[in-house]
Amino acid sequence: MAVSDSPSGGSTPPHQEQQANSKYGFTKPLSLAGPTDADLQRNNDLDKFLLDSGLYESNEESAARKEVLHRLDQIVKSWVKQLTRQRGYTDQMVEDANAVIFTFGSYRLGVHGPGVDIDTLCIGPSYVNREEDFFIILHNILAEMEEVSELQPVPDAHVPVMKFKFQGISIDLLYASISLLVVPEDLDISHGSVLYDVDEPTVRSLNGCRVADQILKLVPNVEHFRTTLRCLKFWAKRRGVYSNVTGFLGGVNWAILVARICQLYPNAIPSMLVSRFFRVYTQWRWPNPVMLCSIEENELGFPIWDPRRNPRDRFHTMPIITPAYPCMNSSYNVSASTLRVMVDQFCYGNKICDEIELNKAQWSALFQPYIFFEAYKNYLQVDIIASDTDDLLAWRGWVESRLRMLTLKIERDTNGMLQCHPYPHEYVDTSKPCAHSAFFMGLQRKEGVRGQEGQQFDIRGTVDEFRQEINMYMYWKPGMDIFVSHVRRKQLPAFVFPDGYKRTRMPRHISHQAEITGDDATNCYSGPGLSERCIKRKNYSEMVDKKPDKPDKRASISPQRLECVSPESCTGKSGGTAQMSIECIKGVRLAGSTTKDANSNCKIKSSDALPGSGLRTEVADMQISEAGFVNTTHDMLKSRSVEVPNENEVVNGDKAQDLALDCLESAETESTNSLSNYEEGDIDMDQRLDKACNFITRAECSDYVPNASSQNLNCEMSVSEVLYKLKMGLGG
Repeated sequence: MAVSDSPSGGSTPPHQEQQANSKYGFTKPLSLAGPTDADLQRNNDLDKFLLDSGLYESNEESAARKEVLHRLDQIVKSWVKQLTRQRGYTDQMVEDANAVIFTFGSYRLGVHGPGVDIDTLCIGPSYVNREEDFFIILHNILAEMEEVSELQPVPDAHVPVMKFKFQGISIDLLYASISLLVVPEDLDISHGSVLYDVDEPTVRSLNGCRVADQILKLVPNVEHFRTTLRCLKFWAKRRGVYSNVTGFLGGVNWAILVARICQLYPNAIPSMLVSRFFRVYTQWRWPNPVMLCSIEENELGFPIWDPRRNPRDRFHTMPIITPAYPCMNSSYNVSASTLRVMVDQFCYGNKICDEIELNKAQWSALFQPYIFFEAYKNYLQVDIIASDTDDLLAWRGWVESRLRMLTLKIERDTNGMLQCHPYPHEYVDTSKPCAHSAFFMGLQRKEGVRGQEGQQFDIRGTVDEFRQEINMYMYWKPGMDIFVSHVRRKQLPAFVFPDGYKRTRMPRHISHQAEITGDDATNCYSGPGLSERCIKRKNYSEMVDKKPDKPDKRASISPQRLECVSPESCTGKSGGTAQMSIECIKGVRLAGSTTKDANSNCKIKSSDALPGSGLRTEVADMQISEAGFVNTTHDMLKSRSVEVPNENEVVNGDKAQDLALDCLESAETESTNSLSNYEEGDIDMDQRLDKACNFITRAECSDYVPNASSQNLNCEMSVSEVLYKLKMGLGG
């Protein structure tokens, strides 16, 4: 039940000597260089910053967590004995009946902080099932306990889970029924026998623990890995890219990415590993996969991640492969839009780390929060309401788990031209008379592509399709409702800002590229680390009265014209709201009864309330004014991969891996030996590391670029439609 202490590699010279003769992962390290005196000083500064930031829990909190896990273990043991007795088993079977609690995620990896939830797995015998015994009987037992609050079952999730708080500590509880009548107290979950005769949801539940244990075995120095992962998880949360459910990366994804960097730089300390993390993943050619070890096949026959055999795997945007059998893509939720946001943030981190290594910045600069509500001109607001807080908890969990589908649908219906940035933070309007929760998405035209002036994106049908899917919630109750509306930056509600007031916009010369949208700037330089520098801006005072030659022509990308719902209030399902159409023509002053935004010269035309079936409707006919032409790093990060066909024209993975290893030996190791001791002007860093991450571009291989219109929504395509050339040997 408790987290087992993994051996810490330490940083002593004998251990480093052992590392030099070892290979972690399936490729050779990029560099065996250790820290310099300057690296050691930066590492001390980083440790102090993490400690001062409150990322470590106190001894009292640690003891409280252990007590909660002990109580939970007693509860599930009693639950299984009760079920065994009710089903007529012998007294001896009742006495032997058992269930055990394992932890996984950040707690098992040893990187949890104060206040975070504990990911737990209950393993029970074969005759105790998930659907009825776990989600109904155990749920009812927990619901009657005073220590338990905010109980929320999510049985339809990809990994079914029950969420609750026990004595104020958040718990995510999974269940796995294995093919044993009696579960031993000392069950070895890493052994493949636990996977015999179980279904795929059970495999996914078991793999949380199995993956965590395997990650700790595959890194050269566990303590360095933990410190680096703790640092980068904190960074990801500050920059708004930590959320698996909304299409970014979750805990296991970040753990695998960090573990791969630890493998490539086995003697590096955390301050070096953080810098190398951004340097490598800024230039990574997605969708080349990140893997910690070779993909294992097993006679059990569970599906594994293999784009050569599985058509769906060919459309994964950012494959991060789990190291335990069956190897899966842990980041299948990532879309083209969320990948763009993460790559932009990697570039931001790379720039700050370069400045830190040159003593031009402190570690605190890396963790500056992302100013989401100053980054875009147009937003989607998703309001979730329910009759009371208990209903809202379940309803919000359902809606949040489906938000990424709205991103994918918008990408599909606009052919990837309208980009979405879902923000993983929840907001609450306490002034509403009912339980309320809200999420937001930033909207902008695809950067680097200049569309027709005045081009419209009509996503009313898209939003309505999303809303219809949300309303299929099997546990729906009266009062549960969802509203999706378009809001301009200047119309954002006050509850999204600290202390209820709107902040003034930060100066553009210090804004991050993601915070300078194409609507706000033209010809913005966007190289790695220099994304904030804007060469030329619009002079809005001069453009207001300027009229284009043909202002009446507009191109439109429009699915079926349906209405999306939007809240005016949260009382019932009656009445109506104004139909709203937003039309933006760059550089044109629009007259009439309008609401204007000086930055984009847009008008919002309102009409009378729509009659209908009683649902409040609001038309989200959005037209994002033509963005300035921005050369984004993400546009350059196109995947290139290599395959080695045999005489039957079948890809030979072993030969591909051999080719990858040869290229890594010649390009990666040599090119990165001097990375850890980099000083300004020593070498062309980006060019050399580009060879390490993307050596196959030298062979001029074909690109694999997933189509945003089919990303994760329409994967039933033939091999001939999308040529995916798998490179088995890169992995990092």
